[in-house]
Amino acid sequence: MARLRLGPLLRYVDGASATVWVEADRPCTAEVRCADGAGGSARTFQIAGHHYALVPVTGLRPGTDTAYEVTLDDSPVWPLPDSPFPASTIRTPGGDGPDGTVGDTVRVTFGSCRWAAPPAGEHDPSPSSRLRSNRGDPIGPDALDTLAARIAADPAAPRPDVLLLLGDQVYADEVSKTTRRWLAARRDLSEPPGDQVADYEEYTHLYYESWLDPDVRWLLSTVPSCMIFDDHDVIDDWNTSASWLTEMRATPWWRERVLSGLMSYWVYQHLGNLPPAELARNELFAKVRATPDGTDALRAFAATADADPTTSRWSYRRDFGRVRLLMVDTRAARVLDEDNRAMLDPEEARWLREQALEGGCDHLLIGTSLPWLLPHLIHDAEGWDAALCRGERGPRWARFGEDLRRRADLEHWAAFPSSFDALAALIAETGSGEDAPATVCVLSGDVHHAYVAEPAWPDGGGPDARVLQLTCSPVHNSIPASIRVGFRFGWSRVGRALGRRFARHGRLPRAAITWRRTGGPWFGNHLMTLTLRGRAASLQLDRAQRSRLGATTLHTVDSRPLTPR
Repeated sequence: MARLRLGPLLRYVDGASATVWVEADRPCTAEVRCADGAGGSARTFQIAGHHYALVPVTGLRPGTDTAYEVTLDDSPVWPLPDSPFPASTIRTPGGDGPDGTVGDTVRVTFGSCRWAAPPAGEHDPSPSSRLRSNRGDPIGPDALDTLAARIAADPAAPRPDVLLLLGDQVYADEVSKTTRRWLAARRDLSEPPGDQVADYEEYTHLYYESWLDPDVRWLLSTVPSCMIFDDHDVIDDWNTSASWLTEMRATPWWRERVLSGLMSYWVYQHLGNLPPAELARNELFAKVRATPDGTDALRAFAATADADPTTSRWSYRRDFGRVRLLMVDTRAARVLDEDNRAMLDPEEARWLREQALEGGCDHLLIGTSLPWLLPHLIHDAEGWDAALCRGERGPRWARFGEDLRRRADLEHWAAFPSSFDALAALIAETGSGEDAPATVCVLSGDVHHAYVAEPAWPDGGGPDARVLQLTCSPVHNSIPASIRVGFRFGWSRVGRALGRRFARHGRLPRAAITWRRTGGPWFGNHLMTLTLRGRAASLQLDRAQRSRLGATTLHTVDSRPLTPR
């Protein structure tokens, strides 16, 4: 009898259909059965000895909350026996539009950087164990666990319509004590890459550790999710520079690491991002399902994508009624040549421009794991470092700049000045005119704290839409006290003045925009939620907090309207 290894994950949902991702322990037919007769089935496909299915669910009705179960070869496997959680449901949007979404309130909850390992490095799913772990967790309670508990306590209350996970869903280079012992049992950790993951099988272990957390498993079964990778999904500093990439490719272990990272990302995260219509046109998805073992086909795809990023697109678009989400790949799509550095290759940049300018949305959300607007000192330091690395001050300064770039993670949009300005220009163009959205929000993570920043266009060429940088990180991680002080200083007047000195030394032109911090910085494990209805928008930031008794709750630390009510 087939067993459920991981999942189900509810990924795509519209007014009439959905997709549900599962992993089984052997080949089988996975089926989703809904209480009202809706459902769907799919045969598993095989990658590296693992068996997966992305089940299309049809026959749903707009504006309903439908319980579902999962069977493998007709044997029920979900919900789990004696589960303490409510039934997993598919909540479809309802409205008066042709897709059943127009007029709905859309709640978008987002965050990044979830180090999933239990604080003691041990996994014990019992409630009493989780209580003890929460009390002793050195990085604080997990915001996703806490969100799951809140929804489970009152399933009828408002909840996210979609959960955006903006990078670092797994940490391939920072494993738990339990995973380290597991790695040591299968290979010699004195050989590179040591106690980091090395191959596809080890990547699957990271996803099990993260997504078998009972609270998170139930949450992902009942709240739709969209995901994008960041560096730790592969390795810290992934694609930070051309010289970094050359050095990595010279190591004996890197090729297997990066190919396994891309393969596992495609299976565990990317496939579920795609709407059913795109899945139906996806040649690779068709190929891996048409063969008893799709490993070679997926590996060939990953090898081509790594060698030439222009052959694949990890970015994607999702529409929630008149709310448009553009999730942008800011890792694999980079141009790393020092004289032509760009966050996005030309094809990727063209795609982003076309999607943003299409019109017809009330709110445009640009999901990018790396923040566009940073504290002013850090922004100028990254631009200065980029100038040094391309030789603005000579070869000795260039060597210094490359070393500093890697040590200090100076690789955000500011480190790609032409891309920073291009995004500013695109946002101004998108947010202007009669068909402009009410808001353009750049949603980011990565920097292990949360803040709100707002740009201004000094030359008067700014957009009509309200533009915001909304940064929320981490979901479950930490940041040293010294770095907290640095981020606060980076927003200060003195920090800004110091940043201008860096800019002058690097002979940098002034940025096309200015910006100011209007919220934060907030430190801790957070989730941000945008509530969008018509052309109205509001923002809420919740921090996972622990009571004296060890219970955790989401405490609202900031709430504000973003548009006139």
